[in-house]
Amino acid sequence: MALLKTKTNQPMDTRTTQLAPESYYHIYNRGVNGQSVFFASKNYDYFLQQYARYVHPWVRTYAYCLLNNHFHLLIQVKSEEELSAVMLKDKDKPSYWHVSNGFSSFLQGYTRAINKHYDRTGPLFERPFKRIAVTNNAYFSQLIRYIHHNPVKHGFVTDHKEYPYSSYHAHLATTSTKLYRREVLDWFGGKENYASFHEETAVLPLDTDWFLE
Repeated sequence: MALLKTKTNQPMDTRTTQLAPESYYHIYNRGVNGQSVFFASKNYDYFLQQYARYVHPWVRTYAYCLLNNHFHLLIQVKSEEELSAVMLKDKDKPSYWHVSNGFSSFLQGYTRAINKHYDRTGPLFERPFKRIAVTNNAYFSQLIRYIHHNPVKHGFVTDHKEYPYSSYHAHLATTSTKLYRREVLDWFGGKENYASFHEETAVLPLDTDWFLE
């Protein structure tokens, strides 16, 4: 995993900034008007299945957390060469269009399934989904901890290790995963350092006004 080079994170338009090849992003979104987007445990599993189908071909996923009415992801867009290799149609469109379309298709597909299953209508998520560029090492590290501590922040659990719908335990497990687990563990210097970093007093990443409440 390439090191991030800038000393400070760059403010950006969280709605329209294009997802550039080889760049890192904090992706997040919530339900319309803060309403729930997950209604049962099977919804969380289905969300991840659809994510793997529509988004995984375009990005590397380092961390995630799914909460009742919103979600957080830490991703890196794949290289231009890798993106070109999975473009099956619309090859005349820029690579960032394909990445954004992958996310849009994923969220729309999940919404259609939820609407059908729960006999509801209308949008489920706010539009467009939010994104913040991750451009330095400290931010990358703090963001992983922030994502995994989010259930504690919102009062779902008192210990991040108790929450089942985040990537924390997947990083420590040995079972198959589409997460870029080895890269994350190597980033922290192994499982022990990874776990210890999460136990330190939580420090929110840089400008916390950027983050979804």
